[in-house]
Amino acid sequence: QVQLVESGGGLVQAGGSLRLSCATSGRTFSRSAMGWFRQAPGKEREFVAAISWNGGSTYYADSVKGRFTISRDNAKNTVYLQMNSLKPEDTAVYYCGASGRYMAVTADVRSDMDYWGKGTLVTVSS
Repeated sequence: QVQLVESGGGLVQAGGSLRLSCATSGRTFSRSAMGWFRQAPGKEREFVAAISWNGGSTYYADSVKGRFTISRDNAKNTVYLQMNSLKPEDTAVYYCGASGRYMAVTADVRSDMDYWGKGTLVTVSS
């Protein structure tokens, strides 16, 4: 059974940092693009960041560029999202996703994933 399990969410003050982790099991994603999306209350899910299968390329939403960093450790089957300079508008449930089809960060990867975790809540207070 394929599982993606996010962790690391919580409550933080504006300007603070959090590091999210996404641990995978059930199949290997070491040759899959992976990414993070988020959904704020009352809004649609949106793309945050994605990384190619070997970490060689990354892609970020304009709203997080320069503040968030995505990385992966294929030996640990884990993807990370380091979030710095957090803002109240970053408050959302953050979801980890994995592509079952693509190794690179394609437009399809940035719009949707084939496998999803259940999410972790990040709350940024002002």
